[in-house]
Amino acid sequence: MVRFDPFREIEQFANGWATEPAWRARWAAMDAFKSGDAYQVRLDLPGIDEDSLDVTAENNTLTVRARRDVDAPKGAEFVARERPVGTFTRQMVLGDGLDVEKVSADYRNGVLTVTIPVAEHAKPRRIPIARPAGGNRKVIESG
Repeated sequence: MVRFDPFREIEQFANGWATEPAWRARWAAMDAFKSGDAYQVRLDLPGIDEDSLDVTAENNTLTVRARRDVDAPKGAEFVARERPVGTFTRQMVLGDGLDVEKVSADYRNGVLTVTIPVAEHAKPRRIPIARPAGGNRKVIESG
């Protein structure tokens, strides 16, 4: 017996899956966080061949593409088919304070990690305060 779950239906509709079979390409789970002077984006991409991965940075847009093909012998008759296949694409707009020229990516154990460093001009810096020569201070009194 299949229960009606309105939240599941809404989620599927919002993600464009309501009319597509479960095996069609969906995007993988993602975490994004700041660590030190860089942001990291981690995408779960189990079963993705490294050669199908493509990470590009153009202007302020980061694009990740990956492809998973059917992993079954030719002519296999599926009893269940839930693992998504096809091309996955995700784009993220990056802020002006990030160094798009120094983006790096690493793929290990089915997790793609993209590191985006903060640009030098966007890092916090201490501003020196000019003081008059001789240490003379001006006192301002109210009244």
